[in-house]
Amino acid sequence: VFIQVSQGAIRYAGLAYAAGLVKIAASQVDVPIILHLDHGTDFEQNVMCLRAGFTSLMYDGSKKPFEENVAITKRVVEIAHIVGIPVEAELGQVLQSTDGVSEEQVRAAMTDPDQAKLFIELTGADSLAVAIGSVHAMRSAEAELDIDRLRAIRAKVNVPLVLHGSSGVKEDSIREAIEHGICKINVATYLNQAFVQGLRETIEKMPYEPDYRKHLQVAREYVKERVREKIRLFGSNGRIDSTGGFVSPRTVHRSVDLGALE
Repeated sequence: VFIQVSQGAIRYAGLAYAAGLVKIAASQVDVPIILHLDHGTDFEQNVMCLRAGFTSLMYDGSKKPFEENVAITKRVVEIAHIVGIPVEAELGQVLQSTDGVSEEQVRAAMTDPDQAKLFIELTGADSLAVAIGSVHAMRSAEAELDIDRLRAIRAKVNVPLVLHGSSGVKEDSIREAIEHGICKINVATYLNQAFVQGLRETIEKMPYEPDYRKHLQVAREYVKERVREKIRLFGSNGRIDSTGGFVSPRTVHRSVDLGALE
């Protein structure tokens, strides 16, 4: 299970606190947990996350020129691989729905298959986030992915491919993307919507209840149901049991190796 610390979470709670929450959760379950940095901003932030015990890093240089993206990604990969930590990179841009982007802009920002091949050869990144038609922060599932482009990327790139902005993608399109090489799918907006919906409904039912935990409990259950839904959609259910029957390769760090908070 990937639990990602986003840039928004870092700004809101601080890097150490956000990472600490994941470490505590990981120490209480018997399935492998990956503490992952989402959309790492620069080399320095990745170093800080490595020091904080993250077991997966990401550098997002998608807005930078190709050569600069390659150079910084390669530096992050070099330091991470010294201690056996994988690095996700991004090529092409998954745009923001809040910017009012057009279909033409989304298509123009998509990942070029030949450039993706060269990028992985030059950087040694362990996985690649690709832009194939999804858009960040979409509030309804309306987008269809460019599966032909995904096939072309898959034919040239031999690392796991990552889909960002999945909340706005139609379910059938996600299923087809999984069949053609998408191995990791980021979900945020869809879960956030469930949390807010749960809060809104319980506050309407109990507007004068001062114990906020009673409101948060309902919101948490709404999120859990949507997580279950996505696990089934992605075909990830039944892959591991509560006895810890799944054994991670040595290069993937299990949750028990993260250590307790100092």
